[in-house]
Amino acid sequence: MAKQLIITTSNDLVRIAPDRIVYISSDGNYSTLVQADGEMRMLSYQLGQVEKMIAAQLGAEGNIFIRIGKSLIINRSYIYYINVPKQKLILSDVATFNHTVVASKEALKQLKELLEKEVK
Repeated sequence: MAKQLIITTSNDLVRIAPDRIVYISSDGNYSTLVQADGEMRMLSYQLGQVEKMIAAQLGAEGNIFIRIGKSLIINRSYIYYINVPKQKLILSDVATFNHTVVASKEALKQLKELLEKEVK
């Protein structure tokens, strides 16, 4: 069975396949996990803590996630469109969902350069 990301709090537990996570955004001391089916889940962890959980639980499989600036962790599999000047990033599976997120120009520029290097 493929690895699952397990996020637990004092009240609940979320077990999810990494490829079902589109992105995780920072919301102060909390994070919001957005799933491919549109479900959104509030997590009582800061983004840095979520990032550490991904690394610890998923190991090399966690490389599908990329931290973008201070407020986003995205699933690289869903990167569809990047517009640096407009600070716009669209995450999509091209069939069922389309999420537009905003990130800093610098973060998007670095992401674009990273993806361009991978293609070469």
